[in-house]
Amino acid sequence: MPHSITLSKILWSAPDGNTLLTNLDLTFGAERTGLVGRNGVGKTTLLRLVTGELAPQSGTVTVDGAIGLLRQTVQVAAGEAVADLFGIADMLDLLARAERGVAEADELADADWTVEARFSAALARVGLQVEPKTPLSALSGGQRTRAALAALVFREPDFLLLDEPTNNLDREGRQAVIDLLAGWRAGAVIVSHDRELLETMDVIVELTSLGANSYGGNWSAYRRRKALELAAAHRDLADAEKHADEVARTMQATAERQARRDSAGRRKRARGGTPRIVLGAMKERSELTGGANARLAEGRQAEAAEAIAKARERMEVLQPLTMTVPPTHLPTSRVVLRMEDVTAGYNPEQPVVRDFSLVVTGPERIAITGPNGSGKTTLLSLLTKDLQPAKGSVRLFTDLAMLDQRVSLLDPALSIRDNFRRINTVADENACRAALARFMFRADAALQMAGNLSGGQLLRAGLACVLGAGQPPALLVLDEPTNHLDVDSIEAVEAGLRAYDGALVVVSHDEAFLEAIGITRRITLSGQP
Repeated sequence: MPHSITLSKILWSAPDGNTLLTNLDLTFGAERTGLVGRNGVGKTTLLRLVTGELAPQSGTVTVDGAIGLLRQTVQVAAGEAVADLFGIADMLDLLARAERGVAEADELADADWTVEARFSAALARVGLQVEPKTPLSALSGGQRTRAALAALVFREPDFLLLDEPTNNLDREGRQAVIDLLAGWRAGAVIVSHDRELLETMDVIVELTSLGANSYGGNWSAYRRRKALELAAAHRDLADAEKHADEVARTMQATAERQARRDSAGRRKRARGGTPRIVLGAMKERSELTGGANARLAEGRQAEAAEAIAKARERMEVLQPLTMTVPPTHLPTSRVVLRMEDVTAGYNPEQPVVRDFSLVVTGPERIAITGPNGSGKTTLLSLLTKDLQPAKGSVRLFTDLAMLDQRVSLLDPALSIRDNFRRINTVADENACRAALARFMFRADAALQMAGNLSGGQLLRAGLACVLGAGQPPALLVLDEPTNHLDVDSIEAVEAGLRAYDGALVVVSHDEAFLEAIGITRRITLSGQP
């Protein structure tokens, strides 16, 4: 029998009472499933329900097969080595003692002589070369993620459950994960916003506030289906609004006819000559007819309003997010940044940027790429003056805005609106609200505290504060902007950046994102002397 994971009639609410999953039915089989949806919709919660870390308030979770879970952040215990992550430290110790001839005979009966070869093969599948005794604390965050994924593959589970596996990985690491999953033949459920990775999926499952929908095929097939659904939702909304208008016209015509009959009745009573009992019966029939018509009209109005509400709710789920940005009017010939023969690093004895030069002219769009540790963050620190070069010069000829991964330019203790007014001191309340609305923070949404925002909302708020003003900065610097964002948020940011006419310097390993924002030049750092 094939292995499977089945969730039936699942209800789960957060401790604050917010219901994330309602009457959810899903089945995962021996295929690669990409789990997508906006931030906060319950993707990570679903994985935790499958592993048993969370229990549903109602419904059942049935798992037939062994599961291997990779969390977004690999926790490291003090003194833990790579072999501990794989669970093979004791076995490697036994094999080492056997090679020295000091192992007991009864121990050798349990020896797994293939463990070292399987360990190396699992690491090779994620493009990592480390020794079993390498401390996990000595690895970068991306290397720990790859090591943890290799440890899961080593155990050969029936299902991989991966929560944003390519976050914080450099280009080489991302490609290794993509290649691994492209060749994975067991079951896998992957929460991800990485569109390259999602292209290798067999099925896309989308979680929304309306439930879960499954789409056969990879990311491209899913997007085609979604475009058709959006077109159908537009038609449904138009039909619902047309029907509501027809109901309103019919109600008006019925009311006018009833009014004419009532007026005729009153004139007839005024003329006299009709027995009182007949007049009473006529009045009673008129009142009954009027009441029945009113109740019928109210029912039809309610039905029409409900149909419009459902159509609009569906539209809100399907409609892509959009942003608009005021122009900077940056001339194509203007030099905005010049770096000449720069050497820098936080350790003066080991600079990671050496003899580096860069000139940014006009609205260029430059991607800074390279493996982790090659100096990308150091380079951005030079641009923002947070780090001074040991040699060479860095000169800015325009205003600059920097959005790091934490969007630290925002004060978490202030609302989005107050952050905007703090950063854009000359903007009045109307300009502030209009700018935030262009970035989809309308009305009370602009009063949310920055510290309570999701990753996608936080970056969007940061962009609103630096690009939403009347005159945005002519140079925008972004550090891994797509980390921790859902795909809808990434596509909204892409739309905003495509509308931005200033110069752009972006550190990113997300090739789909770089292509979408129209990168015109790439600079690859090696980090090597």
